[in-house]
Amino acid sequence: MQEKGLFEYWKECYTLKFKDFEGRARRKEYWGLYLFNFIFGWIIGFVFGFIARLLDVPFISTLGIILVGVVTIVPSLAAGVRRLHDIGKEWYYILLCLVPVVGLLVLLYFFVQDSQPGENAYGPNPKGL
Repeated sequence: MQEKGLFEYWKECYTLKFKDFEGRARRKEYWGLYLFNFIFGWIIGFVFGFIARLLDVPFISTLGIILVGVVTIVPSLAAGVRRLHDIGKEWYYILLCLVPVVGLLVLLYFFVQDSQPGENAYGPNPKGL
């Protein structure tokens, strides 16, 4: 079986798994989602900012930021919860993002950890190990 690329994981997160809070997500899937969210968010921000300057209507760039946020929030939360499941943590650890600095650092630590080997309470290991 051929390994999926980062872009394939991103597409899968927005088509098949965009509201799937069950199961597990390996590191490659999670970080691929965030890499392409960053790239496309930057492109959308640039385009909306350019249009705002061209038309001299500053609030248009704010609309671009809101658009990116609305489109990415549910798939990003779903991938984060599945990533936490992959290391054996409950969904509510995602609420650590509400704690300034410390909560984000703890989540970053969780998100860079390797998958729990074998099957856990949330399903089989997505790596197949």
